[in-house]
Amino acid sequence: MTGDPVGRRRALGLLAAGSASVVAGVTGWVTGLGAPASGGYPVTGDQPLREPLASTSNNGALAVSLTAAPGAAVAGQAGAGLGFNGGSPGPTLRVRPGDVLRVRLINHLQQPTNLHTHGLHVSPERNGDNPFVVIAPGEVFDYEYRIPANHPAGTFWYHPHHHQYVADQLFGGLAGALIVDGGPDLGAVMDRVLLIGDTTLDGAGRIAAVSAMDRMMGRQGSLVLVNGQHQPVATAESGVPERWRLINACTSRVLSLRLEGHQLTHVARDGYFLPVPEVRDRIVLAPGNRADVLVHPAAGRHRLLTDPYDRGNPGMMGGMAATGSTAANGPITLATLVVSGTKSRTASPPGALPAPVLPTGPVTARRTVTFGMQMGMGGGGMGFTIDGRRFDPQRTDQAVRLGATEEWLVSNTSPMDHPFHLHVWPFQVLGTSANPVAEESLRDVVLVPAHGWARLRVTFADFSGRSVYHCHILDHEDAGMMATIQVAR
Repeated sequence: MTGDPVGRRRALGLLAAGSASVVAGVTGWVTGLGAPASGGYPVTGDQPLREPLASTSNNGALAVSLTAAPGAAVAGQAGAGLGFNGGSPGPTLRVRPGDVLRVRLINHLQQPTNLHTHGLHVSPERNGDNPFVVIAPGEVFDYEYRIPANHPAGTFWYHPHHHQYVADQLFGGLAGALIVDGGPDLGAVMDRVLLIGDTTLDGAGRIAAVSAMDRMMGRQGSLVLVNGQHQPVATAESGVPERWRLINACTSRVLSLRLEGHQLTHVARDGYFLPVPEVRDRIVLAPGNRADVLVHPAAGRHRLLTDPYDRGNPGMMGGMAATGSTAANGPITLATLVVSGTKSRTASPPGALPAPVLPTGPVTARRTVTFGMQMGMGGGGMGFTIDGRRFDPQRTDQAVRLGATEEWLVSNTSPMDHPFHLHVWPFQVLGTSANPVAEESLRDVVLVPAHGWARLRVTFADFSGRSVYHCHILDHEDAGMMATIQVAR
């Protein structure tokens, strides 16, 4: 089918065919490709950092064609993974507020797929950011995203979102950056996109098979890649400030990022500027989160590292004991920054940042959304649920009026952290069980601690339609931890 939005009835029917699966039964493109491995296959490292090719809008429009297919290089290994237009990550799409972005997605995979523009505040209907679209193998679909004139300038990204294949397709390499240009002058000479993902190669250099336990825990690859490269080397000049757009495109891994010998000036989160810059020693990104930081390079050789982060574990459930930690054994080197020159660092703060537009108006409803885990039917596998139910695309879980401002309490009854993500409509975090202080900015992913909570305020502005919210540990989403929302006029 070319250029014709998928009918909702057909899309829902195809999605519903496997919506009751539990972790042990979910299948994807990596299943059966070989025994899981620890990443011992030789990979290429210490190569110059590359940024994906960029496609930039012109005269208010950008039209691109993306072909999702096997054969992309992973960590220097040709043909190991999946990619868009032969590359992983795919091309960086750069647009501006008020633009129209048109994407023709061609599916050369062996499974159905679709496309999610993560974080964009655009319509979820028809051929917009519609997670219910089903693009079968060999089919073509034309997306059109009309970006509002007042859309924030910031860092976003795109990836597949077909239920039950999301984790496999992202783990295989299907992701790309989506930048809305504009905004204040931050004084940065260099603007870098650093899309961080992870995967595992088996002994033959292919994407490794994923076990039921991996899916239960939320898989974490043995290779953590920057722009598809293993431990690349970036060069910089001392004293010349840079803007780094950090994107956590891992399926499950929480990144605890630090740059040796440097502090990072945090200016934006999930595409929205902070009210004032924050100088930090580290930046923590849950899966799906983004951070824009300013770096003032100091002469020398410095590693970009991610430190261990324990997300918890499900314990003894589903007939399997999961008693290990989701934290790595030690810091992982992601990349190295080699800085030449003798200029001293001048860490002058950026100019005034745009004032955040927070949800206002009377709160018309308060809801509780509960993340949970339960045994599969007959004790086989584990189900991941929201409000005690697995995802059903034919069910409406939340009905909201267009323009309403609501407060949601996201409760996590499980022994694992779960990042909550709402499509289309950004939210303000009023506090979590780990940090009860309200944030003065917007975001689209928040990490909800194990046996904890997060309180959110959101205005369902501008767009009516049907969309989803879910856990952004994508194995958990594929296993049912997703729900639907209908915003109506």
